[in-house]
Amino acid sequence: MKRDIELVVISDVHLGTYGCKAKELLRYLNSIQPKTLVLNGDIIDIWQFKKSYFPKPHLKVIKKILSLATKNTEVYYITGNHDEMFRKFTDFQLGKLKVCNKICLDINQKKTWIFHGDVFDASVQHSKWIAKLGGKGYDLLIVINNVVNWFLEKMGKEKYSFSKKIKNNVKKAVKYIGDFELTASELAIDNHYDYVICGHIHQPQIREVVTKKGSCTYLNSGDWIENLSALEYNDNEWKIFYYDEHKHLLKDDEAEEIQEMDNSELLKIVTNFS
Repeated sequence: MKRDIELVVISDVHLGTYGCKAKELLRYLNSIQPKTLVLNGDIIDIWQFKKSYFPKPHLKVIKKILSLATKNTEVYYITGNHDEMFRKFTDFQLGKLKVCNKICLDINQKKTWIFHGDVFDASVQHSKWIAKLGGKGYDLLIVINNVVNWFLEKMGKEKYSFSKKIKNNVKKAVKYIGDFELTASELAIDNHYDYVICGHIHQPQIREVVTKKGSCTYLNSGDWIENLSALEYNDNEWKIFYYDEHKHLLKDDEAEEIQEMDNSELLKIVTNFS
């Protein structure tokens, strides 16, 4: 049975890259029935898109999202830096699927501001080629990490995350994450928002931020490369969903009626955006 959820936020899926956990995301999407689904940037990785690599599970995720949008789910596609090509389609709407740069929602009488967050990243805004190079390096790191984790699993040992280790121990990385969260929160407080929701930094989080001007709740949906996380809002409460903590509850072959679409046609649509 599917879980009914008022609002789900996912980000940083990076479909079209080797690190993307599309199968796991599809299992998660097949297990829920959200009233509103917010795709908060970097869903399809246009920067690293290759016609030679876009496997079936990646296509199935797109089909699933389109299927939700043709039924009873409001779907917002907020553009990020890796799928910035979609920004030329801002305000485009197809049924219940809407493309936008940011959204403001009223959730239980609380003002909520949702955007990807790359606007805070100077390397993306001013030195795009450096950011793209970093993206390729990150993708390679994830591929190597996946190989290492395969061997660790075979040996009965716990998985290890290279990038999490870097984020948690390199001072500049820790400072960047802290500055990102504080900047987003300060702007939200200045504009009288109760919630501010971002993606971009692949760091799931829910925390209260208090300044001299007020307070707000900062949230980050994480990613579907390392953390495999999403934000869920239900019964007046926000929670972070971690796939690894719930995967034993998800069915491997949950029956799902997805509107048929030829894979070659869908791939052609994606290619035309790049």
